[in-house]
Amino acid sequence: MFESLTEKLQNLFGQLGRKGRLSEADVIEAMRQIRLALLEADVNYRVVKDFIARIKERAVGTEVLSGLNPAQQVVKIVNDELVALLGDNGGPLAVASKPPTVYLIVGLQGGGKTTTCGKLAAFLRKQGMRPLLVATDVARPAAIQQLQVVGEAVSTPVYQLGTRVSPVDIVRGAFVHAKENGFTHVIVDTAGRLHINEELMDEVAAMRDAVPPQEILLVLDAMTGQDAVNVAEQFHATLNVTGFIISKMDGDTRGGAALSVRQVTGKPIRLLGIGEKYDALEVFHPDRLASRILGMGDVLSLIEKVEESVDAAAAEKMEEKLRSRTFDLEDFAQQMDQITKMGPLEQLLDMIPGMGNIKAQMGGNLQIDPKRLARMRAILSSMTPEERRRPEILRGSRRRRIAAGSGTSVQEVNQLLKQFDQMREMFAQLGAPGKHGKPGKMSFPFKF
Repeated sequence: MFESLTEKLQNLFGQLGRKGRLSEADVIEAMRQIRLALLEADVNYRVVKDFIARIKERAVGTEVLSGLNPAQQVVKIVNDELVALLGDNGGPLAVASKPPTVYLIVGLQGGGKTTTCGKLAAFLRKQGMRPLLVATDVARPAAIQQLQVVGEAVSTPVYQLGTRVSPVDIVRGAFVHAKENGFTHVIVDTAGRLHINEELMDEVAAMRDAVPPQEILLVLDAMTGQDAVNVAEQFHATLNVTGFIISKMDGDTRGGAALSVRQVTGKPIRLLGIGEKYDALEVFHPDRLASRILGMGDVLSLIEKVEESVDAAAAEKMEEKLRSRTFDLEDFAQQMDQITKMGPLEQLLDMIPGMGNIKAQMGGNLQIDPKRLARMRAILSSMTPEERRRPEILRGSRRRRIAAGSGTSVQEVNQLLKQFDQMREMFAQLGAPGKHGKPGKMSFPFKF
């Protein structure tokens, strides 16, 4: 997400930092590079033009050219203007005064609309709600079955009346069904098309008029780039959408759609789809996203992910086991599972302040191989419960059996056990004072 743009901006800010004081020519050249970086990131050219004009107006003033740290002032200005460009998130999703609340999910075919409906259902269930998914795509083959598969995956029922009933009647029936059966939300998966046409718009407008929704959310594929702006403008002109859900943000290193649609339409981005799993939907925070784009991390989102995924009591118990040297491979396997629940490790690393600089210094090549984690988990799964509880009994014959059972090599088994011993020793010394009565310096030994 924004990898290409982040890398270019990091390199630019690094160059400015090495200059010390900046001349007006330096600032103008920096604006040129920012403009090129944004255009290459597929940001709409009108948005780029206005954005650069606002930055330049501030950057050539006294706050930069006569400041003690001009490079940092430029970064601050770019950050401020990015937040302004992205706007606010429109607040929480609207809720009906009396349930059920209706969300109309619209978009083009292939943009991730049906999957996003499932993610939204999972998002609401996590908040204690009872959503109902509604299948209104009666034209596309197997569309109803696709939503049923999604509904089963997120433990959410799907309301459908087959392919011979009009979408308007389906929506009306779903609303009555939800009201009578205590559902809090109705999520309507509308039909998509390969391109915008009057038939699509008329159909969705008729559903909107039949059962007025609290939100009309347009799902935009981040990978469509500048075309997302055209889609957003046309949908908004006809339906008056209330906000956007940007899907497939993890699959696009440019991110131009997210930086364009709000400025062009005036409507907020509400949610971001950041992965394939159904829990990979997060609330859009413009200040946090701007921080990620500039490679400055996103500590608040990282803390939220940890709090969602880690049980506090279990974590305290694990810490005690680490300090008392009773931490075993069974515990290690549980820790790996906890980390995996938090999402792709590369996304987590991008939330750590300063990681953008490290990636830039390494040419953007700081990557974590998920296959490596899977092989480590396979090794642990090939051990018996006793072997995981008592790693000291893992001699040659057992290691060969584990390697064969996990489809790995004895060398990989040896490496995992060596790194496990190093980690256990490291954490056991946490409570022990160093030479000057301070905790010893730590380093994490695991290589992915």
